[in-house]
Amino acid sequence: MKRIAYFAAAAVLALGMAGNAYAAKQLVYCSEGSPEGFDPAPWTAGTTFDASSRTIYDRLVDFKKGGTDIVPSLAESWDISQDGTEITFHLRKGVKFQTTDYFKPTRDFNADDVLFSFNRQRDKTSPWYTYAPGITWQYWDSTGFGAAVKDITKVDDYTVKFTFNSADSTVFVNFPTDYLSIVSKEYADQLQKAGNLGDLNLKPVGTGPFTFVDYQTDATIRYKANPDYWGDKQKIDTLVFQITKEPAAAEQALKAGDCDVIPYPIPADIPGLKADPNLQVFQTQGLNVGFLAYNTQQKPFDDVRVRKALNMAINKQAILEGVYAGNAQIAKEPLPPASWGYDDAVVDDAYDPDAAKKLLADAGQSNLKLKLWWMPVARPYNPNGKRMGELVQADWKAIGVDVELFSIGDWPTYLAESSKVDRDGVVMVGWGADNSDPDNFLGVLLTCAAVGSNNRAQWCNKDYDALIAKGKATFDQGERAKIYAQAAELFKQEAPWATIAHSVQFVATSKKVVDFAQDPLGYHRFNGVDKTE
Repeated sequence: MKRIAYFAAAAVLALGMAGNAYAAKQLVYCSEGSPEGFDPAPWTAGTTFDASSRTIYDRLVDFKKGGTDIVPSLAESWDISQDGTEITFHLRKGVKFQTTDYFKPTRDFNADDVLFSFNRQRDKTSPWYTYAPGITWQYWDSTGFGAAVKDITKVDDYTVKFTFNSADSTVFVNFPTDYLSIVSKEYADQLQKAGNLGDLNLKPVGTGPFTFVDYQTDATIRYKANPDYWGDKQKIDTLVFQITKEPAAAEQALKAGDCDVIPYPIPADIPGLKADPNLQVFQTQGLNVGFLAYNTQQKPFDDVRVRKALNMAINKQAILEGVYAGNAQIAKEPLPPASWGYDDAVVDDAYDPDAAKKLLADAGQSNLKLKLWWMPVARPYNPNGKRMGELVQADWKAIGVDVELFSIGDWPTYLAESSKVDRDGVVMVGWGADNSDPDNFLGVLLTCAAVGSNNRAQWCNKDYDALIAKGKATFDQGERAKIYAQAAELFKQEAPWATIAHSVQFVATSKKVVDFAQDPLGYHRFNGVDKTE
């Protein structure tokens, strides 16, 4: 069945290429899944950001390609007030929004677009706040950015001032992240006048390097180089995302020359890919964590003894070999070792099945049955969710716990359903950093504000929240690291997660691909990428 699916996808791709006669240079990226939509602000999946914010849109500032340094983008410069409560951006002039068959801009990008892009996420009276079915502003809320913003002011057409409720060391690093991409107010006004608000998520318009052409659901996304891009001219003419959910099929397509870049090769296949003279493999230690989140608001996971017992029963070393082929290290806490807030002194739960059995008995649990959700797609922090689920199932069976493996085949649905507060069972998930700040893990994933969204443990601990708030209000990095060490210690005591691994990230490409830079944050960016004949 997998082989049939692969050849069917290749046939669709070949037909598309034949119909695009002008495409002198086309790059094909075998994406691992379908995007949740093309407006990056309401969604959370890296798959979505690759297909939207990193291709179609820009932000006020951005990460330097292949790094985490913050560089100018739609803002040429910025000023931060001495007390840290105001940031003023000076906008780039002459930037044009993309022209498509559904929108032709009549003016350049300006401050009105910035205000619209931000205010639609915080103005609950705006029709744009609920413009698409199931829409939420998870990043805006869970990062604490929304709560931090006091006001956003248009100083003039090319100057915007942000005022914050208090000094916050984490706010500036949010500006390059995907949910703060800039959309066109003029296009939004056109859609609102026509009563087609939902098209903002389906027919995107940005200022970025590539212009959206079309999307065949679960099959292909097409882009063309933006001829009006304010930055350097793109070296490729067309970009195709060929959605290929099976990593093995993606590898076949890469070897056959039907795909130029694949995001998450199977770890066990890395030596073979490296040995192929027609391919090249990029790798970097990821700013990520793979974990299992207990629903701490549901029985029996509301009892910390149950959570600790389950943690002690997991043989993480076996998972590292069986799932990651050794290309990872055991996770002791949410932060990866590459983070400046990582505390190597944190003591992990010891692998001790006998002690786990006793702790379960102390908690009054016998014949425990539970549901374990396994991820339906490969992600950098977890290349094989089903295999990990099988290994954990066996570990927990060894201490007398009956595990039902459960999944939903669609990644956006999996993310949405696993976020629900009344969700049953233990969810397998993970996180790749959006920026280099520790708060992007410790705050976004574990605070009370993130319950019901990115906090899939639904864990709300006031003492922990107080530490995270203290970290935000502290600007000395050394002092912040000490605060986060206390937070990590409390996290281990309360065990809302079973931390599993921090993985090495791989990207494989054809050797024809040049000027590709692997992103330490796990994104896949194609601006400036070239392809030789």
